[in-house]
Amino acid sequence: MPETDMRTHITQVGTVGIPVADQDRAIEFYTAKLGFETTIDAPYGEGERWVEVAPPGAATTIALVRARADYPAGIDTGLRFTTGDAAADHSALQAASVDVDAEVIPYPVPMFVFRDPDGNRLIIVERPPGS
Repeated sequence: MPETDMRTHITQVGTVGIPVADQDRAIEFYTAKLGFETTIDAPYGEGERWVEVAPPGAATTIALVRARADYPAGIDTGLRFTTGDAAADHSALQAASVDVDAEVIPYPVPMFVFRDPDGNRLIIVERPPGS
């Protein structure tokens, strides 16, 4: 019996979900504080709402999913955002009263942790242009 190609046809990461207690508050944070754009904000089901935000021009979006008992807010998301200048972004987020760690970690590349209003942990990592 010949072997078949069992690989998928996945081409990119499309959307990553983050649980939030209040979608309007989350939209305000991700757009006003991080500079993201709302790419989808649509009702679905009974009283539900699907919201996605993303940095301008990004292929991957973040779904701001309503938190529930089995999907609580305040998690370590594992998400790492890329920037060309971690120190400048750290300063900007501090000035905007975002919950950021006190310092930029210089190794292995400059990076820092911040939290959204629900306490979800996110990281900004500096990457040189073209990497």
